[in-house]
Parts: sequence; C-alpha cells; structure tokens
Amino acid sequence: MGFLSSIFGAKDNSKVTEAIKAGAFLVDVRSAGEFSSGSVKEAVNIPLDKISSQLSKFKGKKNIVVFCQSGNRSGQAKGILEQNGIQDVINGGSWSNVNQCVG
Repeated sequence: MGFLSSIFGAKDNSKVTEAIKAGAFLVDVRSAGEFSSGSVKEAVNIPLDKISSQLSKFKGKKNIVVFCQSGNRSGQAKGILEQNGIQDVINGGSWSNVNQCVG
C-alpha cells in the first residue's frame, strides 16, 4: 500500500471487502456525535482520542477495519494500533467507503 493510501485509506476496496466477509472488527473512530448521525452496520464507535485507552478491545481480533470521515483519523488510529503490537489493521478510509463494502 502506498504512503497516501496508508494515510487516507484504501482506494482498492477488495481488501476491505475481503476483511468484512471474514468477519472483520469494524471500528468507527469518529466522535460519538458523528457516529450517532450514521455509520456502518455492525460497527463499534471508539473515537480516535480513546484508542490508546481501549487497546484491550482490539487484542486477539483479526481483520480490523478502522474508518472515519475522510481516512485521516483512521490512518492515525491504524498507526496507534500497530505501534501497540496490533496487526491486521486496514484503514478503510471514509465510513461511506466501508459502508459500500458491507453490501
């Protein structure tokens, strides 16, 4: 994955779609207010500023897809998770992008 796509999310939705089909843990890292205005079915809301204090929710999960409004905050969340030893994290980009992959 290229530098920009790692920051702003996957432009190739096949990885996101495959992860979702495999039962991915879907995490919306937007604020609670943004999340309540609409998100992806089955997604949980763990705002970016809470990721570090909520690491236990990610332990042992495979195929984690993080997403937000544009892909910027989810890129930061992916970095935080990887710095803490959590692998198999995909930056899905925007929540609308991930929502299209849920189908």
